[in-house]
Amino acid sequence: MTDYLPSVRLTGANVLRDGEMQKRSVAIADGVFTRGPLPEVDLTGYVILPGIIDLHGDAFERHMAPRASAPFPARPALKSAARDAAANGVTTAWFAQSWSWEGGWRSPEFALEILQAHRDVKDNLPVDIRVQIRCETHTVDYADQLLQAVRDFDIDYVIFNNHLPEAVEMTRERPVVFADWAARHGRSPEEHLACVNKALEGTSQVPRYLCRLAAAFDQGHIAYGSHDDPDGETRERFRMIGAQISEFPTTVEAAQAARAMGDPVIMGAPNVVRGGSQSGNIAAEKLIRQGLCDALVSDYYYPALAQAAWRLVDQGTMQLPAAWGLISQNPAEILGLHDRGVIAPGKRADLLVIHEESREIEAVISGGRFASLTGEAGRRFMNGSRTMSLAAE
Repeated sequence: MTDYLPSVRLTGANVLRDGEMQKRSVAIADGVFTRGPLPEVDLTGYVILPGIIDLHGDAFERHMAPRASAPFPARPALKSAARDAAANGVTTAWFAQSWSWEGGWRSPEFALEILQAHRDVKDNLPVDIRVQIRCETHTVDYADQLLQAVRDFDIDYVIFNNHLPEAVEMTRERPVVFADWAARHGRSPEEHLACVNKALEGTSQVPRYLCRLAAAFDQGHIAYGSHDDPDGETRERFRMIGAQISEFPTTVEAAQAARAMGDPVIMGAPNVVRGGSQSGNIAAEKLIRQGLCDALVSDYYYPALAQAAWRLVDQGTMQLPAAWGLISQNPAEILGLHDRGVIAPGKRADLLVIHEESREIEAVISGGRFASLTGEAGRRFMNGSRTMSLAAE
């Protein structure tokens, strides 16, 4: 796609630049931030912030199956999810697709379908959408398929999960919940338990499996980490094989271990907005106050990203530049995206135009293109479009 918006200078807004809010203009040309005299659009009364970078989100699943019994084709669902992300200020996102022994829409076979669908539509999405593979540690029979998929589909981010302990606990303590889990995958409780037991049989092969994957990821410069670390020992074990990102640690101890080892900690923005974890784990804001959280992600709800940043400001936890950094600059640094995450000349032109009073996101520019446009900001851009077009000619 090369349909960049005409060269333009955005004036009158408060802009996050160089780590602080500044009253200055922002110039865009050919998809990047630039300098120089250009046709202007007056955005007085607005805040301009870097585009949101979401390292982990599975809200796309609801676009594929708005009801568990009502699945829809993957390609239009991915397009719909990308528009959802864009409208909420996300300019770069990783859709978190499971690669699990659970089967169904979390199976390796289904993951391959999603990867192919993503390849088919990614160049025509309003924002930069990528796929993160959530690899269950006990998928030991799928090593070759996973490595082939990583190569074939240019996967750049993998997270290791281990939900077997939860599954075993569920069969003993919460059989009704386990039965519901089985039903979501089209199985009886007995059939689902057989899948759990089969995965458990491969436990002795897990260390070798993970080390093989880690070696391949290192060679391919693929970022990888672990999900739901319950304690420091677990984080240390993953760190020993090179899995340096700690995603959703469930305790302070796990987050502290990650910090001691220099590993970035990622938490869910919905956790911040709701004032705590929906599953009873550690509150993300507590970790933020202790300096133990480096980035926030959408998890399952895109609007929570911007809402979380504003909540941190309103609660007095952080000033806006630092709070916004949790969803823009910090994620970019964690994944090595050196071309985005900040507003600076030469960087990819990703930004949000937010109404200063209502805090509504009224314009989203991703890679120098409009990804979403509404409200008064939309009217100002449209009124300025004639001048912009004439200047481009």
